[in-house]
Amino acid sequence: MTTQTQNPSTSVLSPHLAALEAESIEILREVAGQFDRPALLFSGGKDSVVVLELAKRAFAPAAVPFELLHVDTGHNFPEVIEFRDRIAEDPRITLRVAHVQDWIDSGVLQERPDGTRNPLQTVPLVETIQEQNYDAVLGGARRDEEKARAKERVFSVRDSFGGWNPRRQRPELWGLYNGRHQAGENIRVFPISNWTEADIWDYIRDREVEVPQIYYAHQRDVFERGGMWLTAGEWGGPKEGEEIVTKTVRYRTVGDMSCTGAVLSDATSIEDVIDEIRQSTTTERGATRADDKLSESSMEDRKKEGYF
Repeated sequence: MTTQTQNPSTSVLSPHLAALEAESIEILREVAGQFDRPALLFSGGKDSVVVLELAKRAFAPAAVPFELLHVDTGHNFPEVIEFRDRIAEDPRITLRVAHVQDWIDSGVLQERPDGTRNPLQTVPLVETIQEQNYDAVLGGARRDEEKARAKERVFSVRDSFGGWNPRRQRPELWGLYNGRHQAGENIRVFPISNWTEADIWDYIRDREVEVPQIYYAHQRDVFERGGMWLTAGEWGGPKEGEEIVTKTVRYRTVGDMSCTGAVLSDATSIEDVIDEIRQSTTTERGATRADDKLSESSMEDRKKEGYF
């Protein structure tokens, strides 16, 4: 099965995965019931692919009742963009793309000296939410990824500027989710908050979910910077003293090419990937995302500004 089908497989899950799936499906149905115009952030990365798979299961045989939204930096991995567009070929799926380049061309945003556009996603995201009147936006963030994300509730209230205030987090006792919000506010929803990276990959295996091949070991021209293996692209490339070499690598997370590093890996199958993850001592973002290393509070600061 691929993520394009509307007929989910019926493979048997472990009790642990079955419980996580049921919880996420309940959250997705709550969103459909409580909000008028929700959207699902979809980059083509593994977590958003799993959320889309869960949404298909939550509403089958009907189509997913959420528009897909991607804030495209213009510096994304071509393999992932190709995968995203292939998913969007399904006539029952609507994909909206907010291009960071449009905000740069209009003068609202300026290129950063380091070439990374990941921090530039916030303004296009917030403005697109406002323009499209989305009252809820679903995402694939998980609490195990990063310490700021560990502070989030499943339903996270954002102010009219998209800002996040940790002190405004609501209690979610007994699995009750409160979507009430004032005019202009929106709710960010995280259906897989309680999943781990290992859970995601176990689910991909057991539900036979297709993900971009960039997540599996392949040969790529890379250079080392800050302890990470980066790949050259439109954003830039190696500086003096940074040599391009060919390595066998894979990606644990995907985003802007300028700040997403590969890991050396021989994991060519799902089982290989799962074995590798279970032996890892670092989170996928901690090991491969330079934007999270800008400061001790870089993710939390961006979330307060409107980032996911």
